[in-house]
Amino acid sequence: MKKILAFTALLCLAVPAAYAAPPAGTGKPEKPGASTSAPGQSAEKNAAKKCKAERGTTPETIAAFKEKYGTNVTKANAFGKCVSAKVKAQQEASAQQEQAEKNAAKKCKAERGSTPETIAAFKEKYGTNVTKANAFGKCVSKLASQQGDEDD
Repeated sequence: MKKILAFTALLCLAVPAAYAAPPAGTGKPEKPGASTSAPGQSAEKNAAKKCKAERGTTPETIAAFKEKYGTNVTKANAFGKCVSAKVKAQQEASAQQEQAEKNAAKKCKAERGSTPETIAAFKEKYGTNVTKANAFGKCVSKLASQQGDEDD
């Protein structure tokens, strides 16, 4: 009887402890960006650094910063608005670059053709390594950068 009571008492203590402990492998939550970062996180960090630098440290530069970005009565939301604007601009630039690369890839594919003669001429024109195997990438890079220059 004593063994049953001791086992029951031990069981009563062990079950709540098992539910209180975090599942194995979860432990303490990791700080955001500690080992891996979400895709937009680095853009936000860069934007925050740029806004901090733009804001400066003198009362004059801080006031000018608040006037430029602040939208509420006290202009206290200036830093957040600055970061948002810079992230949005960076995302738009990235989307434009991606579109330029897609357009360039289509043009290069058309220029390369599908016959052995046109492929050889394409490789000769754009290839830079010994086998000229990098021709397609070099073509896309060249056309995408030209298209980016035209957009500026």
